Amino acid sequence: MTKPLIDKYGRHVSYLRVSVTDRCDFRCTYCMAENMTFLPKSDVLSLEELDQLCTAFITRGVRKLRLTGGEPLVRRGIMDLIANLSRHLKTGTLDELTMTTNGSQLTTYADDLARLGVKRLNISLDSLDSQKFTEITRRGRLEQVLAGLEAAKQAGISIKINTVALRNFNEDEMSRLVAWCGKEGFDLCLIETMP
Repeated sequence: MTKPLIDKYGRHVSYLRVSVTDRCDFRCTYCMAENMTFLPKSDVLSLEELDQLCTAFITRGVRKLRLTGGEPLVRRGIMDLIANLSRHLKTGTLDELTMTTNGSQLTTYADDLARLGVKRLNISLDSLDSQKFTEITRRGRLEQVLAGLEAAKQAGISIKINTVALRNFNEDEMSRLVAWCGKEGFDLCLIETMP
């Protein structure tokens, strides 16, 4: 390991979140405009550049790496990047490779994620009501996400549900979400919106 990263408070930087895309297949009302303008692809790091960047941080002492987006699983070639980064799990230079996702693509990718060493996922889910879910995501289908959650669970991946608590929208669902997460064996994190 080269010289470790130390912040101005003397803390060792061992955890890194990397956004692999600004694109998403949902348009959650608190997150994106319905008609988003995305970065030109020429302004986004290539998968090879992302691998180089993450590897550079790992050599400086990062032990936990989280891939985020947008929605990381809509990035073309994302599984190649995860496969490349998983080499650091095998060598022991990385303790954990995780992802934050909306869950929409997990029926396709859960088994491969588990095979490549992803043991935990943070999944955004703001309602267990199908109509409310579609309303807040503007295009998501709750059934698709629930199927993805089940696929990840069956693949042996631990799941934390991230729920944005919204007044006059899903505040009446908090008890139901807590009970559901308990029944499914998921952790739950309530998140507030940022102004």
